[in-house]
Amino acid sequence: MKKVTKVFSVMVASVALAAMLSGCGGDKKTAGGDTIKVGGNLEMTGGSASFGISSKNAIELAFKNINDKGGINGKKLELVVADNKSEAAEATNAMQKLVSQDKVVAVIGPNLSSATIAAGAINNGSKVLDIAPMATNPNVTVDPATGKTKEYNFRACFIDPFQGTVMANFAKNDLQATKAAILIDNSSDYAKGLAAFFKENFIKNGGTVVAEESYLQKDTDFKATLTKIKAAAPDILYVPGYYQEVGMIVKQGREMGIEIPMAGGDGWDSAKLPEIAGKAALNNTYFSSLYSPDDDSALNKAFVSEYEKAYKVKPDVFAALAYDSALLVAEAIKNAGDTDPVKIAQSMAKINGFQGVSGTVTFDAQHNPVKSAVIIEHKDGAQTFRTKINP
Repeated sequence: MKKVTKVFSVMVASVALAAMLSGCGGDKKTAGGDTIKVGGNLEMTGGSASFGISSKNAIELAFKNINDKGGINGKKLELVVADNKSEAAEATNAMQKLVSQDKVVAVIGPNLSSATIAAGAINNGSKVLDIAPMATNPNVTVDPATGKTKEYNFRACFIDPFQGTVMANFAKNDLQATKAAILIDNSSDYAKGLAAFFKENFIKNGGTVVAEESYLQKDTDFKATLTKIKAAAPDILYVPGYYQEVGMIVKQGREMGIEIPMAGGDGWDSAKLPEIAGKAALNNTYFSSLYSPDDDSALNKAFVSEYEKAYKVKPDVFAALAYDSALLVAEAIKNAGDTDPVKIAQSMAKINGFQGVSGTVTFDAQHNPVKSAVIIEHKDGAQTFRTKINP
């Protein structure tokens, strides 16, 4: 509850600040000289730092490739990173810095839904495009109070209703699960959204939810909650959280003898997860994602090869979606023929059939791309492609 109240307070303050920023005509973003500044509102520290580091690496790789080929409209792209520390309040501060001090023409990130929603008042008030690589909550691009699309918010990923439905169908049809327990990160809009859509569709498929429990980000001891879940005797545990807590939940659950399948969303996708949970503990676990490095498209093969060469590790979904986000921003700037942020946002909304490493991007009226999902299975700590599910 404290977390929700804090985010709400930040959003109220952000609206007032955004109004002041939007009124400062002399502060319109322009690209000086031969450089176009693009912001990165990223999780460089905190509980989701793995996401931000992957994203930063990928954006820099994309910009290097573009700049090596002459840049955009004769200018080079420059990434300016602000650390949001994996927190909604800090994401708002980072967005304020990027749009008012660094004078970027567009922003990539955050990855976390709560952070993107909180920071949205700033970039919308300042009329600066923001594209979130992995923020899947519907409210990232749509104002829940009015139902209207946020003019300057976009995303490169599918949304929670599709992701929750995908895993509910996989649990019932592929894993033959009939009784589910759900363990929710109650401080995360992302987790609550996924849990709601998983529950709705699991029940619609004839399943029963036998337990619903919650935790908060940065919790470390889940034994009491897992004891309650074990007593309910589910045949699948759905944990739509982020890798830091998920790793401890999987580890502690296995230590307590909970051997049922565990599943979640793309917040599980991190090389840190096997380190936290233990490789063996992750057997019989699954998560939905937008991307697999095993995709055999020529574009993805080239990306994986370049990323591995540069960073000595395979790209995760956050790298792939950040790479696509960087390419989309570059495409919008090129098509706009201008560095005016308003024109860039208008250009982004018109993108149709863009080929990225994670698939084809065409934005719908709510600034969401329509994309396929993949199910990833862990085998001895390694991610393996299980199946692909089309929208």
